[in-house]
Amino acid sequence: MTGSVSGDGGTGRDAQTRPGEAGPGPLAGVRVLDMTSVVMGPYATQWLGDFGADVIKIEPPEGDVMRLSGPMRSSRMGHFFLSTNRNKRSLAIDLKQPAGRDILLAMARKADVLVYNVRPQAMKRLGLGYEDLYAVNPRLIFVGGFGFSQRGRYAERPAYDDLIQGMSAMPALAAQAGGGEPRYAPVVLADRIVGLQLALTVSTALFHRERTGRGQQVDVPMFEGMASMVLGEHLAGQQFHPPIGSTGYSRSLTPGRRPYRTRDGYLCTLIYNDRQWRAFLQAIGKPELMQEDPRFASQGARLQHIDEVYAYLSEVLMTRSTDEWLRLFEQADLPAAPLYSLDDLIDDAHLRDVGLMQETVHPTEGAITSIANPTEWSDSPPTVRRHAPVLGEHTAEVLREHGFSDEQLRDWLAARVVFAAAPA
Repeated sequence: MTGSVSGDGGTGRDAQTRPGEAGPGPLAGVRVLDMTSVVMGPYATQWLGDFGADVIKIEPPEGDVMRLSGPMRSSRMGHFFLSTNRNKRSLAIDLKQPAGRDILLAMARKADVLVYNVRPQAMKRLGLGYEDLYAVNPRLIFVGGFGFSQRGRYAERPAYDDLIQGMSAMPALAAQAGGGEPRYAPVVLADRIVGLQLALTVSTALFHRERTGRGQQVDVPMFEGMASMVLGEHLAGQQFHPPIGSTGYSRSLTPGRRPYRTRDGYLCTLIYNDRQWRAFLQAIGKPELMQEDPRFASQGARLQHIDEVYAYLSEVLMTRSTDEWLRLFEQADLPAAPLYSLDDLIDDAHLRDVGLMQETVHPTEGAITSIANPTEWSDSPPTVRRHAPVLGEHTAEVLREHGFSDEQLRDWLAARVVFAAAPA
């Protein structure tokens, strides 16, 4: 399914969004069996598809649950599904039936990567554990993205983004910094961060196989992935033995680290190093503070007194309008930005310049906004070759590619082993 895609007005994104015009991506020729659903796995495999991999989305008869996440124009084509499943083909199959398992094992013989995000115990119950796949294809890279490492006591626990955010201390850190109740980040942050870790892992495992000829089993656990990110910043004094202080990076946790009120709105800024503080204090007519107030004298001193430093900055920024501050900061070569709403983000002129969001035409959903892959390559750029598929849209096509006959296909459709949608 390619559909049609509108041009980008000369922004340079044509190579990423116009099917058939760009050369093959860096993962062209790699076949990925994508047994993932919800967000983390589909987001990861969409990156692989953007980079040229042939991603076959293996869906249960009812489809990926995110197909049901509205708003939507058509049944089972929710907005969230559309944004995480381009560059994939959909094969709908009942893997709980022996014939369905046999089909998948036959497909695995020709695959380079299989990615799943149910618990490993569920894969083993289906007869699709690593040993089962290794037996048919030792070169296969078998990648699991799930809640917890299988080497610890949480191995069999279920996990979702909210649970992993909570266990990685993100809501507690938000409460500590803001003084309010703990709350999750208003995006599925753990799913997307660990999804990127998963995509990186697959690419690295493919590189290893190119060098050695060996496939392998790789686990990408969410809890450990998020814990490594949070602790990398907040281990702080506990990183040393014996400890030389408490946990928590003080600059990230101070209540003053927030968008600052101005006379008519908000300003986002980070005045960080000595040069920036000298420039700021000079611009507001207070250059003597760095010499006369020890709290401002150095980066270490400011970090030690971060609450007081940010409180001072907050008082000063309330004295002028946002536009006045933006002009002053630009003249002083200081980092600053306005505070955006979602609507402001969508309307941002720079994002229009680079063509991040474009109107595309989906074969069943009509005109939609498509978000381009944000990376930019000089030789093998990401491409959009396929729009997010209808459930089972490519069942017949994929099975024929793998050598199955039309008679087998008819039998499996009648027995409800596989499911095929009408062509888009």
